[in-house]
Amino acid sequence: MTLLKIAQIGHPVLRERARELTREELLDPEMQQFIDDLVETMRDASGAGLAAIQVHRTVRIVAIEVKDNPRYPYKPNIPLTIVVNPVLTPLSEERFDNYEGCLSVPNLRGLVERYAEVSITGMERDGTPFERIARGLGAGTFQHECDHLDGVLFIDRVKDPKSLSTWTEFERHHRPAFLEKILPFVKKMGG
Repeated sequence: MTLLKIAQIGHPVLRERARELTREELLDPEMQQFIDDLVETMRDASGAGLAAIQVHRTVRIVAIEVKDNPRYPYKPNIPLTIVVNPVLTPLSEERFDNYEGCLSVPNLRGLVERYAEVSITGMERDGTPFERIARGLGAGTFQHECDHLDGVLFIDRVKDPKSLSTWTEFERHHRPAFLEKILPFVKKMGG
């Protein structure tokens, strides 16, 4: 497997809209190898997710996995999930505030409003239909990664620029208040 270079904020690729893949393109051995490399890159960077566009491939693929992630210790685990051509649909108007970070926007966090429950459809990596409902922080993770496919970064959705902070300052000044709000929400949503 190969570790891929993660595009950083300011690189034009992060503002492009990724194109959909056909089933035939997806099943090509080269694309399957790319998906393996995408997953390996996400894990190496301790990401909760990674979109293909973040590694300079403008195709609609996201990888998501949370497994006792040190960057997000309060996030419930999500098994490795690959979604091709994802489509998200909010299932209610309920929203929550989430402090987000991004591998393409290093050392920055900000408060973003996300839907509390979404339906995700698309294809699995083997081309079969994918359908899942995500709730809570997991729903936020899917929304964050799918935003990348449309050239949207979390900083575009930050509610108040005053919430922007480095990781160190988040840990020092904002984490306790954030946890006080988010942990009951995680419990309520089951994720």
